[in-house]
Amino acid sequence: MACLAVSGILAALLLAAAWAVRMLDWALWRPRRMEQSLRAQGLKGSTYRPLSGDLKDMARLAEEARAKPMPAFSHAIFPRVMPLFQRVIETYGNDNKVTFHWMGPLPRALIVDPDQAREVMANKTGEIGKARATYLVRYFIRGLVGHEGDKWAKHRKIMNPAFHMEKLKRMMPAFAACSEDLVDQWEKMAATGKEVDVCVELQSYTGDVISRTAFGTNFEEGRKVFRLQDEQALLVATTLPYAHIPGYRFLPTRNNKRLEAIDKEVRQILLGIIKKREESMKSGKANNGDLLGLLMESNLEHLREHGKAGMTTEEVVEECKLFYFAGQETTSLLLTWTMVALSMHQDWQERARQEVLQVFGKEKPTFDGLSQLKTMTMILYEVLRLYPPAIGIQRQVKKTIKIGNVVYPPGALLFLSFIQMHHDPDFWGIDADEFKPERFAQGVSKASAKNAYFPFGAGHRICIGQNFALVEAKLVLCLILQRFSFELSPSYTHAPHTILTLKPQHGAPIRLRRL
Repeated sequence: MACLAVSGILAALLLAAAWAVRMLDWALWRPRRMEQSLRAQGLKGSTYRPLSGDLKDMARLAEEARAKPMPAFSHAIFPRVMPLFQRVIETYGNDNKVTFHWMGPLPRALIVDPDQAREVMANKTGEIGKARATYLVRYFIRGLVGHEGDKWAKHRKIMNPAFHMEKLKRMMPAFAACSEDLVDQWEKMAATGKEVDVCVELQSYTGDVISRTAFGTNFEEGRKVFRLQDEQALLVATTLPYAHIPGYRFLPTRNNKRLEAIDKEVRQILLGIIKKREESMKSGKANNGDLLGLLMESNLEHLREHGKAGMTTEEVVEECKLFYFAGQETTSLLLTWTMVALSMHQDWQERARQEVLQVFGKEKPTFDGLSQLKTMTMILYEVLRLYPPAIGIQRQVKKTIKIGNVVYPPGALLFLSFIQMHHDPDFWGIDADEFKPERFAQGVSKASAKNAYFPFGAGHRICIGQNFALVEAKLVLCLILQRFSFELSPSYTHAPHTILTLKPQHGAPIRLRRL
């Protein structure tokens, strides 16, 4: 018996020692090896601090930046939006436009060279993949944008038909109905002299659009999902500084418990919508031409061709969550920043209005007519350059790979900093921080040196919903410009900041004047 007890104790000690070695390697030895590898190649960056890396500094600098608004008409937003990046560049910047800092125990290279960024996004051979998301980010990206390899290709193939231009054309009545409801409501508010926080109003509008076009439901049924996901985004932002701590996701903190509760509630709502649609399709009813119906039809087609469904019900739920978040959030922010920019630059507001009146007069915009709006297209592209809803994307090295002049070891993170590229004078000239839509007069490819423009990503994973977003934005802007002129409220504070996406920290109050 004594021998057995001793053997048990020895086994426990060996397990504890092995665990301790793994933890030391994860928290100390491996980061040190990776840091030495990067520095030996000439890269400069911050020094590794065990466990937290630069996360505490990131949170502190972001809080300090949020406490200081910007000059009212300045578009030089990068230092305020990404203060840690700004500090890293000022301290360690080099001609290769690559520096690094620490996300917990992992080095993250900031890539600001467009050619290197495209090389990363074009990789299909497995050396680079999706970065392992924290448990927090997974609340939002478990759909198409979170998949890789064959699973991504299968989901993308199933979803592509729903986003073809001819399908979007069939959604114009839904776009138009939502847009008319919005401007009718604004007419009443303008008549009373009430200011409009367009950030809030346009979130409701894009929520209405995604409800009708994706699910065939009215906004009241979708309102709860939007409210819950907004709350979830705020909880993610406040919890992110602690996400690198091993096991933190399992702690029964108030934020963690609320995040889980929201996730379950959103899933139940979406699952109910999907189940109703499945029952409707089984009874022989045609789909409404909405995104969910098109997705489920494409899934059935995959079943007929391959003998098995392309997506499970759970995967359809995840894609629906992504519809809600990406379809509502990014387009509402594009519209918000566009109205802010056109309020700052009244000459461009008037040019856009004259173009709309020339193409449509006071009549309702048509799908084909939207393609004639050259000035509006230039304005939207310039807003996406200065205020990209997604400031960049992150990838992780899976196998050793050389990008530019640097060989990155497995585990290293790569952050493609779109917002830096969009504001870089080397690519856009000394007026890079100025609002100049005429940059895009000859199209995107000729707007900047090295084509440093990535509002929808690039390569084979370019955003599937970009046409959806631009059609939606153009249509509602036409109606707004036909009925109103607008300017910033004296209470407006210019304070862009990031909570997953680029938002106005204090809203966007605007004064409307009926035409």
